[in-house]
Amino acid sequence: MQKVLIIDEEDNVAVAVQPLKKGDEVNINLKSRGKVYKLKVYESIPFGHKIALKEIKKGERVIKYGQAIGKATKNIDKGEHVHTHNVESTKGRGDLQIG
Repeated sequence: MQKVLIIDEEDNVAVAVQPLKKGDEVNINLKSRGKVYKLKVYESIPFGHKIALKEIKKGERVIKYGQAIGKATKNIDKGEHVHTHNVESTKGRGDLQIG
């Protein structure tokens, strides 16, 4: 069973479709890129939460399902839990623009 879900090849995060434990290895098959990525889980991630597929720099857009959903409030390492503690949501807000 697949452990994470990626919808769009531009995504820099994936969604955990089962709880992930620190140290787990996740194999991600991106058919559109013709690659299988191996990702080591940096910290435990609950079901439905996001995991960084690559390093995301502070201020960089977080892309999920091909859409920018926010921006990183600090540097996020590959395999790290991506959630409200390190992302400022910009979805549904009229006062912020993602650049």
